[in-house]
Amino acid sequence: ASRGGLFRWTVKKRKMEAQALNGKVEDLSQPPPGPLPERLQRRQLELQQHLEKRKQEKRGQAVTEEQSEFFQHTFQAERAVVEQLLLPAEGGSAPTAEALEEATLRLQQLQKFLSDSVRFLPPYDLRQAQDTLHKLQGALGNGRDQLKPKKKFAFKCRKKEASVPAEPSCTPGPAASNAPAALPSDVSGLSGLECETLVKGADEVERRDVLLSDLRNCTVKLLGSPSTLHVRNVRDSRILCGPVSTSVFVDQCSGCVFAFPCQQLRTHNTRDTKVYLLVTSRAIIEDCSGIQFAPFSWSYEGIDRDFEISGLDRSKNNWSEVDDFNWLVRDVKSPNWSCIPEKDRITHWD
Repeated sequence: ASRGGLFRWTVKKRKMEAQALNGKVEDLSQPPPGPLPERLQRRQLELQQHLEKRKQEKRGQAVTEEQSEFFQHTFQAERAVVEQLLLPAEGGSAPTAEALEEATLRLQQLQKFLSDSVRFLPPYDLRQAQDTLHKLQGALGNGRDQLKPKKKFAFKCRKKEASVPAEPSCTPGPAASNAPAALPSDVSGLSGLECETLVKGADEVERRDVLLSDLRNCTVKLLGSPSTLHVRNVRDSRILCGPVSTSVFVDQCSGCVFAFPCQQLRTHNTRDTKVYLLVTSRAIIEDCSGIQFAPFSWSYEGIDRDFEISGLDRSKNNWSEVDDFNWLVRDVKSPNWSCIPEKDRITHWD
């Protein structure tokens, strides 16, 4: 009996000790009276700031993903509508005039939608969307040509014996060796010239696709609003163009000066070239080096009218926001492009 009583008393004592110990632990878990030490206050504040930053980043990422998802859904749905409009009419070989008119309007709206979305789109998605628009523009041009073929214009090569333009300087040399490729029937062209100065008005370029290729030491001024401008294999030349309603594509150029407003610019395989740019979307370079940018500053009589025709927003210019598809380091600027210092920018073009 004495052993049983001793056991019960021992158990009871241990329970009391455990309760007392638990009481002390609970007391210690409560914050001590009075202010925390300064060191602990700093750590607590840093922890709160870190957690708040993580929350904001997650919210921002969620918003960006939601915006990107909405863009893809809307863009692809509208693309399908445009493609359907560009199909041949029933019993015919080309779309109807009404379908082409609606496709033109929808394509312009789709281009504006892309321009307004570039701030949150990943570079790959942006590039894919721009390629899609380029293909749709080509299909639209083919449809127009099938419905009502247009007479092509071609710049004539006029040899100047008395004088040569001061800029860019013309140094005698071999003519362009690459034969110009055959142009699509809806594209106007200038190709295979050297040491020429040419000026073309709105009646020859307005709302048309223009291709300039295989030029050496030339100056070309396009006083109007082309639909699209392609500049290919041009050396030591100056190309000045009015507002381009959609895209400018530059490929295999060097030692040139370009000036044009546009919705988007794509530059490939180009080096040592200066671009005076107004772009409402973003400029993209790929396999390029020594490209310099400055805001568009060229002007001519009638440019205000051409801006209205193009539909470009003159107040929106992302000339210094350049994406280099060969440069993947986010926090370090690409060495393949730079801004022209203000003191070195052209202010008087004539």
